[in-house]
Amino acid sequence: MTKKYFGTDGIRGKANSFPMTAEIAMKVGMAAGVVFQRGDHRHRVVLGKDTRLSGYMIENALVAGFCAAGMDVFLLGPVPTPAVSMLARSLRADIGVMISASHNPFHDNGIKLFGPDGYKLSDEIENRIESLLSQDLSSSLAAPTALGRAKRVDGVHDRYIEFAKRTLPRSMSLSGLRIVVDCANGAAYKVAPAALWELGAEVVTMGVDPNGFNINEECGSTHPYGLSKKVHEVRADIGIALDGDADRVVIVDENGTVIDGDQIMALIAQSWQEAERLSGGGVVATIMSNLGLERFLTGRKLGLHRTKVGDRYVVEHMRAHGYNVGGEQSGHIVLSDFSTTGDGLLAALQVLACIKREDKPASEVCSKFEPVPQLLKNVRFAGGKPLESAPVKAMIDDARARLGENGRLVIRPSGTEPLIRVMAEADDRALIESVVDDIVGAISETRSAA
Repeated sequence: MTKKYFGTDGIRGKANSFPMTAEIAMKVGMAAGVVFQRGDHRHRVVLGKDTRLSGYMIENALVAGFCAAGMDVFLLGPVPTPAVSMLARSLRADIGVMISASHNPFHDNGIKLFGPDGYKLSDEIENRIESLLSQDLSSSLAAPTALGRAKRVDGVHDRYIEFAKRTLPRSMSLSGLRIVVDCANGAAYKVAPAALWELGAEVVTMGVDPNGFNINEECGSTHPYGLSKKVHEVRADIGIALDGDADRVVIVDENGTVIDGDQIMALIAQSWQEAERLSGGGVVATIMSNLGLERFLTGRKLGLHRTKVGDRYVVEHMRAHGYNVGGEQSGHIVLSDFSTTGDGLLAALQVLACIKREDKPASEVCSKFEPVPQLLKNVRFAGGKPLESAPVKAMIDDARARLGENGRLVIRPSGTEPLIRVMAEADDRALIESVVDDIVGAISETRSAA
């Protein structure tokens, strides 16, 4: 079915505009509550959020919807998305919900749903919820005596910090490391610095003063250049940049060089292979991951399986085929030995553990391969299907022929914004620049003609 509400990562949009309104959020609570009513036990949902101003509105609307469906709501407050996933399992909830638009600006928001196993919902369950959003649910809601209750849960941060610390060996200490951590003024602004400090590191913080408007604003994993400057300024050993809901991470080495998710996956895969704990014979990544990662893994007799963009598709393949390392170039790193979704802090801890074990600078430890030149450009569009126009199709066919077997071309609409993403990679940088510019130009001309 064609989805009206759900995208690649839950429901997302501009706050107080369709589909991210209080009315729809309440209906989502009702619909999800109806779908997950199973058995006679008291049903419960754990509900977290990041630091956006609109989180208050969406949170209260969801609470109303879930309570109307007869579900008790455990309010977690601002916590990372992976904490919601973890607590859905730990608190034996029927549903986990995170209110966040991840790396987007403050004026956007979103609703991410997790099942009782802590995994993001399948397309099938999303479709069932979607179908109920346009229906009258009054006959399926709870009787007056069966309405749900809502309460705040204490100690949530402590639970997640201890969970994160336990992913490292008990003997592992980060003492001697000076770490700058940029929490993007988002959901991890308390837990990430605390976890690093408790593990013995000297911690310098950035992006830990949320005001409802500054989440991801010139900070975090999508804007790591301020972190690079800070690492230089305080002579830190490493920098860690999370995004607004802390399910992704990028690293900055001691020289200020940004280390993306592909390099992080390469490092963890190599480390776990050497420790004989890597499962599946390789790594799961998306079509956007660099060809250099694939070549690196091949050189170690490991495979790279590519999926559609979206960490949920990475996780689905990992579960189906027994992999325990996967992720995205953007910094979603999924380590299924520990977590059911991307977790920026856990991935960063694995990187730090490698640095401590090897006793070398981050620049040496984290740079595992030379990336193949890759260029990504976005084209904004207001409507229509520009990729289906004859001139654009012809330009794409020509580009694939020019790249040949030693290059890659990926063109896809964004699942969260009105953008078409055009990416090409090959050893010849001039070639990929020409290819991408030609396709972007063709799409822009189609857009202008429309």
